[in-house]
Amino acid sequence: MDILFLGTSAGVPTRKRNVTAIAVSENQSRNWCLVDCGEGTQQQLLRTHLSLHNLQAIFITHIHGDHCYGLIGLLASAGMSGRKTPLRIVAPQGIREWIEATKRHTQLFIPYELHFTEVESLTAINVGPFEVHTTELSHRVPSYAYRFTEKIIRTSLDTDKLKLQGIQPGPVWGKLRQGQDITHEGQQLLSQDFVQQEVQVRKIVVCGDNDHPQLLQSLCQDCDVLVHEATYTQDIAAKASDAGHSYAGLIATFAESMQLPNLILTHFSPRYQSDPEAPCSVEHIRREAYALYSGNLYLAEDFDHYQLMQHGEIKKN
Repeated sequence: MDILFLGTSAGVPTRKRNVTAIAVSENQSRNWCLVDCGEGTQQQLLRTHLSLHNLQAIFITHIHGDHCYGLIGLLASAGMSGRKTPLRIVAPQGIREWIEATKRHTQLFIPYELHFTEVESLTAINVGPFEVHTTELSHRVPSYAYRFTEKIIRTSLDTDKLKLQGIQPGPVWGKLRQGQDITHEGQQLLSQDFVQQEVQVRKIVVCGDNDHPQLLQSLCQDCDVLVHEATYTQDIAAKASDAGHSYAGLIATFAESMQLPNLILTHFSPRYQSDPEAPCSVEHIRREAYALYSGNLYLAEDFDHYQLMQHGEIKKN
């Protein structure tokens, strides 16, 4: 599974960070899903390999501008570039009404079908290779997290067993691997007797704004990667009195309690600068989380590309 960050700033863009948007895809697949679509997302996409023609679904976590104001422009651009295939939109109530109102008042032209699913009534939905589940979070407006589950079936041929029966490498091996039952030298060979299947499950959870990480306890069971906002450090959060967001230590403590192997933080307040020597630096968020979490910690930047590998480890490109 691949995770590509298109925007990592909270509230407003900065010179180095756009507002929230995250692309999720199967490894080395052209098809992809989008989680949130802040203003300017389509401009960010121009700097990636992603095509709007291969976009399978858009998942909106909540209806705040820094998570959805880029949606209508992106839909319009997809139409202007010739998209014809239907597009699934999973979002809180209100997104559909907003799009329809924009159509009426601005001559918005979308020459393809939009299939809406209201997240409030969603239990699970299949999109491409992913089974997607959701849970509600705690924010100033209804906010949600999405878990993407990918099941990979790997097959292997019991070559030792074949050799013991005197069957040497050749076309017979290939047919059995493909699931064919065959007769070889008068002997009936069943594929199921020689082919072993291993199902590997990988899960990532991508969250909207949230000030109660414990709400993720069920969704994060056996999760490989958690992507969560860390808008502030604890000291700034206390001064800001900004209900509805997490600080680095809060989400790090939760990830540690769940023994999550990989934690990616994003959605940083614009006050945090990239310069580690600045009075208010993203490095302070890193240090606060690192002190409380023993897994693999990452702080996302725009255009960071993370690959979840076969055995659950993350490769950052």
